[in-house]
Amino acid sequence: MKKSVLYGLLLPGLLFLGIFMVIPIVLTIGSTFYHDGTLTLSGYTHFFGDSYFNQILLTTVVVSLITTLLCLALGFPTAYYISRKTARSKGILLAIAIFPLLTSPIVRSFSWMIILGRKGLINDAIVGLGLSDKPLDILYTPTAIVIGLTHLFLPIMIISLVGVLENIDTDLVIAAQSLGASRMSAFVRIVFPLALPGIVIGAVLVFVGSLTAYTTPALLGGKQRVISTFLYQNAMTLNDWFLASVIAVIMIAITFIVVGLMNRAARQLNPKG
Repeated sequence: MKKSVLYGLLLPGLLFLGIFMVIPIVLTIGSTFYHDGTLTLSGYTHFFGDSYFNQILLTTVVVSLITTLLCLALGFPTAYYISRKTARSKGILLAIAIFPLLTSPIVRSFSWMIILGRKGLINDAIVGLGLSDKPLDILYTPTAIVIGLTHLFLPIMIISLVGVLENIDTDLVIAAQSLGASRMSAFVRIVFPLALPGIVIGAVLVFVGSLTAYTTPALLGGKQRVISTFLYQNAMTLNDWFLASVIAVIMIAITFIVVGLMNRAARQLNPKG
């Protein structure tokens, strides 16, 4: 097929992305440097000079990092187990893993509100077992947000890892063990480096999703602000679109920084690609 035909097939998609994604993002970024008719950095100096804003940003990044690590810790063993099953069993297990994605985040968040509340299942169990004299404040805290986001994005991590792990030849692990390597050594030296592409993709998807998620933090966090709920508050409640644009640009910048750091870490861990 001629290159001109290939470019022609590519053109509609590029036009759509350019009009509805690239141009709005460029205009949003440009608007943060132009306020009241003058070029200025006041939006960024105001944001980073306010301790309350910085605390919201720090809370968001920490919550996103913890959620990513939890999804990786829970998703990797699950994905490895699924990848080693037969085709039929693999399909059933993947369907079970993906099933939570078919449920609305609102429904899942309300379910966690019932579980994590002061009279919820967890607090009833804690008080009933005598671990605490009174119910714990779990709901409307960063802990509740982490739990909800982990439940939300764990299937994405599993899917990202299964596709990579199932292509790792088990003969490589067997050969390493036959040469004297322990199971842990074979995992660290063979399985983990070969699984890095799936780890990086899954980690990026989970981190960015956690950073930008709105429904789950809004319901489970209550008055606990994260960057997405803070952006919504400024745009829709306070009608401060300038600050909302600054927050959006900061979120975009964090996304690119994290993607770059994860790719660099992957190259350091697996320099041969």
